[in-house]
Amino acid sequence: MASSNFVDYVKIFCRSGKGGAGSKHLYRDKLTMKGGPDGGDGGRGGHIILRGSKNHWTLIHLKYARHIHAGDGDGGSQSRSFGKEGEDKVIEVPCGTVVYDAETGEYLCDITEDGQEVVLVQGGRGGQGNWHFRTSTNQTPRFAQPGEPSIEKTVILQLKVLADVGLVGFPNAGKSTLLSVVSAAKPEIANYPFTTLVPNLGIVSYRDGKSFVMADIPGIIEGASEGRGLGLRFLRHIERNSILLFMIPADSDDIVKEFDILLNELKQYNPELVEKQRVLAISKCDMLDDELTEELKKELPGDIQTAFISSVSGLGISELKDLIWTEINKESNKVVEFSHRPMEISHNLIEAEEWDEDEDEEWSDEEEDDDLSKYKGIGWDEL
Repeated sequence: MASSNFVDYVKIFCRSGKGGAGSKHLYRDKLTMKGGPDGGDGGRGGHIILRGSKNHWTLIHLKYARHIHAGDGDGGSQSRSFGKEGEDKVIEVPCGTVVYDAETGEYLCDITEDGQEVVLVQGGRGGQGNWHFRTSTNQTPRFAQPGEPSIEKTVILQLKVLADVGLVGFPNAGKSTLLSVVSAAKPEIANYPFTTLVPNLGIVSYRDGKSFVMADIPGIIEGASEGRGLGLRFLRHIERNSILLFMIPADSDDIVKEFDILLNELKQYNPELVEKQRVLAISKCDMLDDELTEELKKELPGDIQTAFISSVSGLGISELKDLIWTEINKESNKVVEFSHRPMEISHNLIEAEEWDEDEDEEWSDEEEDDDLSKYKGIGWDEL
């Protein structure tokens, strides 16, 4: 997918439908001059609903549809007839979408499965008709309940891709090359830093028709957790991975130092990332002989499983697949419930697309001309 088509951050304005007013109708026909109350209830306003869809991979379909409005409920009518409910507005989002309140940064919900539905904004309840307010001392009430108003909310949708393995490394560490070799993905590969500008997903084939998903994010540099480079924006895409595959080239000056820098950046961004299972892959090993390989093994940390690979020659690729498959199928590495932290709005404004206040339409409801005094103080809080 072209980088211009990959949208993983969208800010939208949602407004649910307002409830319909109850009816104040009194029964009349040619045989009944003074019938009792028979006003029906108003219809519920439409909800704003989020639905997970496996047919969507990004949030690009919401980039230019930033105002989502549900339908209003109709008012009640005579013969205790209910008003029609407002039309619900369903927003389809890719699996892995997280929703935050744009004003407070509070976490609202998480869509992880295809077909999963979450009511993001509730529609207003319809008002009760005068039929409900008849009493022995007031047998012909000439008032009814108004419907609840609509609810407006501005939310931020963030996409965090779902994958089994996340590739972590400095620029030009060979991450995209590995992904292109083990899967059918075709990421951009070139001899300059930050060739990868957006996350790439690839399905890696394994033995007996089995497979797993590998995610490649732009390279991380020292200070990425503070906003340097592209790592800060895309680090969230590896939060859901079962394991993390650290990639460091064999020609690095200090492999252990680079590994510690990468680990520290993940810790600064989210301490929970450090708790994930880690695998270290030394890339570009086709330039090493057996003697140099043995020397490197002595310098590597002993508490992490290591594989020596070369994406160009195919050295160690099968062994790496075996290692990854073993790790992702361990019960301790299964993806469990992820704790979402509140979003820091001030830090995320730099990655949000410009929200042009001048071009936003001013939305105003047409209020009814009814005198509220006729309702005699009957509101939802008093029922």
